[in-house]
Amino acid sequence: MSPYLNPILIFCLLLGYSVNAQESLQDSKMDFRSYQGYVRDSDSREALVFATLTLDNQNISTVTNAEGEFLLKIPENLAEGTILVSFLGYRSRSIPLNQFNEKGTDIFLEVSVTSLQEVDVVVPRDARALVQQTFSTRGENYMQDPMVMTAFYRETIRKRRQNVSLSEAVITVYKTPYSSPRPDVAELYKARKSTDYSKLDTVALKLQGGPYNALFVDLMKYPDYIFSEDYFGDYNFTFERNTRINDRLIFVIDFRQKDEITEPLYTGKLYIDAERKILTSAIFSLNITDPEAASRMFVRKKPANANVYPTEVSYRVDYREKDGKWYYGYSNAILEFKIDWDKKLFNSIYNLTCEMAITDWELNTGGKAPKSKERIRSTIILSDATDGFSDPEFWGAYNIIEPDKSIESAIRKIQREIKREDRKSD
Repeated sequence: MSPYLNPILIFCLLLGYSVNAQESLQDSKMDFRSYQGYVRDSDSREALVFATLTLDNQNISTVTNAEGEFLLKIPENLAEGTILVSFLGYRSRSIPLNQFNEKGTDIFLEVSVTSLQEVDVVVPRDARALVQQTFSTRGENYMQDPMVMTAFYRETIRKRRQNVSLSEAVITVYKTPYSSPRPDVAELYKARKSTDYSKLDTVALKLQGGPYNALFVDLMKYPDYIFSEDYFGDYNFTFERNTRINDRLIFVIDFRQKDEITEPLYTGKLYIDAERKILTSAIFSLNITDPEAASRMFVRKKPANANVYPTEVSYRVDYREKDGKWYYGYSNAILEFKIDWDKKLFNSIYNLTCEMAITDWELNTGGKAPKSKERIRSTIILSDATDGFSDPEFWGAYNIIEPDKSIESAIRKIQREIKREDRKSD
């Protein structure tokens, strides 16, 4: 499967011209302070994409975007708190909020390096061979039983810093074994949206694919989206450094497309457990070598008087372990689009973000799966499909999760609501 012809995973849809504003985004009644800035590598000064910033002892957090930029909103009554800044393979930092600059704060993280002389492990000589071994042994290290997963999914559209659309959904994922060629399927359980198309200039910017945009970032289940046999040889693999995550020694493998390859492929880092040769996380992005080709990969429809192309496309996936087996736990994607208008002096910048976290799962002992008409289609536009699944009693009077908070901070609340629904149905 060619990543050039079948990109992961997100399809941006620009549907003609906008209509009147639909449902306005609700402003919080609580007073907040906004903290913004960048998280960077202390040596290279490169942006750290998907770095996490969390308010200590609170369920308030955010992640950096494709440029390493963050925006964190903190209630006034918590303005004396401390922010923990973390990123895979780097030493975390704790920074009091009173040390943040109002105009923006640059945060630099140092690489966490573990010397191989300090550990008893056989070090592979060839990074490429290690990656191949990791994918070839997925049948031994990842779940091989069908599972039924409950997941929380969220997608947002922003015009520069302004929220334009927020869609949230609880879905049921029917996960097939990692060694099976059968794809996963999903079913919509609850959903809602808040959208103001009046902020989208003259176009209605929508995201096609819904939860599949996040689900297909599962590299161990869908390796051919990037590392198919036809394209594996187009990458260079190198050992970047070694680190520790949760007391595990982790090899960090950097992969980049070869210089002579001109079509847009991917670049990123694979975090592989040194002892068991397991992919625990991956962070990667599209190498936009050809803006027009990248545009064809994502834009399905656009106004005739505009050129639309992505400037950033980034992904992350994390895996979890239970009883010695690993499974998909979380993923996200960030896209930034620039729209150049024929008769306008200034362009428009939009950010599309989607992410999904598994809240619970159980073995699918009966092999059940939803009927075809009940499944979420890969062409779904969630913001258009949520009306029939809206349930104010389930969601409550307030947002389960604010747009600038980490998706995982919603997990306990979602689990509690689902259990309450189950008790009602008994």
